[in-house]
Amino acid sequence: MDSASLFNVKDKVVLVTGGAKGIGRMISEANGAKVYISSRDASACEQACKELNALGTSPLLPFSLSHLTNTPPGKGTAHSIPADFYKLEDCTRMINKLKTLESKLHILVNNSGSNWGAPYDEFPDTAWTRVLTLNLTRVFTITQGVTPLLEAGASPGDPARVINIGSVESTSAPSTGCACRRSRRSVTARAKRGYIS
Repeated sequence: MDSASLFNVKDKVVLVTGGAKGIGRMISEANGAKVYISSRDASACEQACKELNALGTSPLLPFSLSHLTNTPPGKGTAHSIPADFYKLEDCTRMINKLKTLESKLHILVNNSGSNWGAPYDEFPDTAWTRVLTLNLTRVFTITQGVTPLLEAGASPGDPARVINIGSVESTSAPSTGCACRRSRRSVTARAKRGYIS
């Protein structure tokens, strides 16, 4: 596969969790793709979509790959499906909404994540559960829920893709934010083993 095919997202359908702000917002700038942004902040989702639809042309990643694709920039579109991924019912609602809007999905970017900044010996159990729910459990929940759409979007020469955003922090020793490190490390380990790919 050449780089033009590898990085070309024109006419693809993309779901980016946590796509309204930060890294997710940059990832949502998909050149020529139809991007669905989902995060718990509905107004941020709407604002990001407004900005992205005005922009029209940008890369899928936070740096330009246009020199690799050798394709003219295309006008993509951005659409908002807000959901609070801490709540299973919101995940289900978002997935069902996407299934009513699209018959296939080409790329899922699991980007939503959180942290809790308490020292290890003061870290509350409720925070541990909260961070692992979003950073690990919902990667599985959402991937599992959209798998039929990903299968429909795949072809022998162009498979659907699941991109799990982790953190280099997952490799360091915890002092604060230990749940975030553990959950991101777990996502990375499972992806390497093929459990989440």
